Amino acid sequence: MTAEAVLQIFRLGHPWPTLDPFLVCVHHEDAYPPGNAVFGPAASLAGRTPGSDFAGKDGWRMYHGLTVPGFPAHPHRGFETVTIMKRGFIDHADSLGAAARFGAGDVQWLTAGRGIVHSEMFPLLRSGEPNPLELFQIWLNLPRRSKLVQGHFTMFWSENVPRHSFTDAAGSITEITCIAGRLPDTCISAPPPPPDSWASAPEAELAIWTLKMAPGARWVLPAAAGADIGRALYFVKGERMSIDGSPVSGGSAVVLRSAMPVELVSGAEGSELLMLQGRAIGEPVAQRGPFVMNTDQEVMQAYADYNATRFGGWPWPDAAPVHGGSPQRFARHADGRLEPASKND
Repeated sequence: MTAEAVLQIFRLGHPWPTLDPFLVCVHHEDAYPPGNAVFGPAASLAGRTPGSDFAGKDGWRMYHGLTVPGFPAHPHRGFETVTIMKRGFIDHADSLGAAARFGAGDVQWLTAGRGIVHSEMFPLLRSGEPNPLELFQIWLNLPRRSKLVQGHFTMFWSENVPRHSFTDAAGSITEITCIAGRLPDTCISAPPPPPDSWASAPEAELAIWTLKMAPGARWVLPAAAGADIGRALYFVKGERMSIDGSPVSGGSAVVLRSAMPVELVSGAEGSELLMLQGRAIGEPVAQRGPFVMNTDQEVMQAYADYNATRFGGWPWPDAAPVHGGSPQRFARHADGRLEPASKND
């Protein structure tokens, strides 16, 4: 292997830069304190900016939440969100009447399509101990043909998300969690993505994986099938590692040549990474706030439609619903179908 496999290395800011077909990737990590009787932080909110608290005071943020941290009702059109929970819980509610509570290891794949309003709240369910939260949220573009499909969401419960461990010659382990796509040279494939997603197109070769490497572990990331596939690795946790012989510091992104296998060597502290891969949709992108279309005129139409219809209205008593104090995970779909997690305590 040669250094040609590494095309670019850059430091991560906020949000993380991405390659087409991905639009945005954010990493939320908050050391929330014990919760109070209404599932907010049992701590003073003094010194924070109500409704827009992103400063990270004391290691956590309220975001747009006023009582419970999170993101009260807000609209989307023209793309998808893929939310990967590492720790903590999210309470989802939307304008279709659907709701969900999902937690560590679970993934929600939401197709906004023609328009959806949803809330994403982070209930602090434990009153006697801290409530750490960590998640990735990825915005995945929709091709023009799917911009105005019906909105819906799919849950991948933790116990149904494929994981595979590779052991190197020294006995060190690299664990891959396969959220989208398949692991080459294995029988491991992710659950089917929503039918209108770009990830459902065979030519997209879309993959979303998380990698957890033991200290000093070695693993070869296989080549993608196509030479024109975008591939980026986000080095989320760890001090340093080697990627195809290039030294990389934690908090960096590495753009790779997809047609080449790449050796990853973890540092002494271990390494955690996120991989985003896919063929570019290759269409114009017009994005303003929560709407992503192909033209500015279509974005303006999205605002007009939202102002006129609220994308179906908001069937909840407030903008930031929380689904009680039970840690049991569930999804209730817009048609009323109740989907409990495959395994609940």
